[in-house]
Amino acid sequence: VREDHSREMAEDYTELVLELGKEDLPVRPADLARALGVSHVTVLRTLTRLERQSLLERDAESGVTLTRSGRRLAQAARRRHAIVVAFLQQIGVPLAQSESDAEGIEHHCSDVTLRRMRRFLRT
Repeated sequence: VREDHSREMAEDYTELVLELGKEDLPVRPADLARALGVSHVTVLRTLTRLERQSLLERDAESGVTLTRSGRRLAQAARRRHAIVVAFLQQIGVPLAQSESDAEGIEHHCSDVTLRRMRRFLRT
């Protein structure tokens, strides 16, 4: 469970850095804290862990950027999110609710489930 939570947090943070850092611009920890609704201290602790995992790089002056591994993780999370949102909308869940529900579901769907969702969407 602890490992699952750690991966979920890594996916959420890297996906947010990818989103906020359009065109590979550095993202400030304060912007992450605001977007996630957590304290600046919480963000800094998490960034330290993600940096140790080689998912991002930090520069005190410019902010946070993703490494190649971090970018791959973020893009995979973004794809899973899009699949889940599209699937939920296809079965009649409104967009806003689909987006909200996907935030939890996307981290816990197996590859088999995601493949079935994609197949369902193609039919």
